[in-house]
Amino acid sequence: MSRKVVLATKNRGKIAELREILAGSGLEVLSGEEVELPHVEETGSTFEENALRKASVTASALGMAAIADDSGLVVDVLGGEPGVRSARYAGDDAGDEENIAKLLSNLAGVPPEERTARFVCAAAYVESGDGESLLALGSCEGRILSEPRGEGGFGYDPVFLPEGYDLAMAELPPETKNAISHRGKAFRKLRDQLRAAGLLR
Repeated sequence: MSRKVVLATKNRGKIAELREILAGSGLEVLSGEEVELPHVEETGSTFEENALRKASVTASALGMAAIADDSGLVVDVLGGEPGVRSARYAGDDAGDEENIAKLLSNLAGVPPEERTARFVCAAAYVESGDGESLLALGSCEGRILSEPRGEGGFGYDPVFLPEGYDLAMAELPPETKNAISHRGKAFRKLRDQLRAAGLLR
């Protein structure tokens, strides 16, 4: 019999990625489209706080185990910006293009070697009854390009050049992106923690 866990998102890309990572584990992943997710304000100052809060509120509201993630872009020369405000960098209603435009504007004149950055993802698992939690972190190192490239991905993918690659994240084939992505790394670490805790077969 498979156990159920809800992934606190309606993002189909994230859901497909987690289902693939947990395939054959005995854990069935329900999406935010299959259950009614509670609204959770992301008030934390770190990715870890936001991921744990989302998973905890969701597990409590639905009475079942929940997984949630929070991720974003950290640019060294900008003191860690946009960080936890990555999705809202240019304003609460800003889209990807506005966020990228603000980032590139803030990096104007900064030479390539000083444009180091990383995508960071915190993935949290919380049990519904006792609130027991697990937390995993994943990151992908790279640097920020001077202009967007590629049509794939979302968010800051068009301006992020992963370390060891000549293509922007948005230009990479999906299987390559998933293998090196911060979220893929965090989800795989979380899977390994769940297995070590005896929660997966």
